[in-house]
Amino acid sequence: MDFRNGRESRNVEDRRGQGGQGHRGRGRIGIATIVLALVAMYFGIDPSVVLDTTSMIRGPETESSLPAQPRSAAEDELARFASMVLADTEDTWGPIFSAGGRQYREPQLVLFTGATRSACGVGQAEMGPFYCPADSKVYLDLSFFDELHHRFGAPGDFAQAYVIAHEIGHHVQNLLGLSDKVQQARQRAPEREANQLSVRLELQADCLAGVWAHHAHRLRQVLEEGDVEEALAAATAIGDDRIQKQAQGYAVPDSFTHGSAAQRVRWFRNGLERGELTVCDTFSAAAL
Repeated sequence: MDFRNGRESRNVEDRRGQGGQGHRGRGRIGIATIVLALVAMYFGIDPSVVLDTTSMIRGPETESSLPAQPRSAAEDELARFASMVLADTEDTWGPIFSAGGRQYREPQLVLFTGATRSACGVGQAEMGPFYCPADSKVYLDLSFFDELHHRFGAPGDFAQAYVIAHEIGHHVQNLLGLSDKVQQARQRAPEREANQLSVRLELQADCLAGVWAHHAHRLRQVLEEGDVEEALAAATAIGDDRIQKQAQGYAVPDSFTHGSAAQRVRWFRNGLERGELTVCDTFSAAAL
C-alpha cells in the first residue's frame, strides 16, 4: 500500500508492553473455544466466561502498574502503519456517512500486548483482533500480523490493512444499528440459526472492508500491484472452513461464525469492485 501522502490517526491508544502474560499461553486454547470467545466479545459478553483469562493477567495489578516492555523498530513501524490505515478509514467513512445524512463517529484503535481489558471484558492475543461495540474500540495485538503471515500464509501490508478494515466494518455496523438488531435476533434463535446470523454479520464486515478499499483507492490511489491478491489471500486463510480443517482436520459448516473462505472472498470482492453499501446486504441475500 502507498501511504506516502497519508497521515496517522489521533485515535490510537497504545497499551503495548503494559498488558498481562497472554503470549505465554498462545497455542494452548482450542479453536472452538476461541471462536466462542470472539462471539461473546463482539456481543458485549465477558469472554472470561469462556476463556480462563484471569490466569493470563497479573492478579490485582492494573495494566498501567506493570513495567513497560521494550519495543522493536519493526513493531513501531507496524504500529505506525496501523495508525495510517485507521486514518484512511476515517477519511473514507466520514464522507460516506455525510452523503447519507449521518455523522461518522470515529472509533479508537487500542494496541496491546498479550491481554488487555475492554468494555466487553478481557481480550487476549489468541483471539485475534476484535471490535467491542460497548466502547467503540478496535483491539489489536500487533503479533497477529506475524501469525497472519506465518501461520495462515497471508503476508503483505494490504492483508494487514484488510484485517483492520474488517474490524472498522463492525464499527460501521454498530453506528448503523445493525449490531444491536443481530444481537437481539441471536438471543431468540436456536444455535444453528444464531451461528448463521453471526456469519452474515461477519461477511457484511468483509464487504464493508471492500467498500473502504474501493473508495480509498479511487480517491487516494493507495493500492499497489499485488495488494488485492494479498487481501484475498487473507480472507481465504481465515475462513472458518480453513481454520477448522487446520485445527481438527475437518470442517463443520453448522458451527461457522465468520463464513467460509469462498464466502469471505466473495463478499470482500463485492464491496471492493462496486464500492456501494447496498451491495453489502448479506442479511437479504438468499445465498452467501
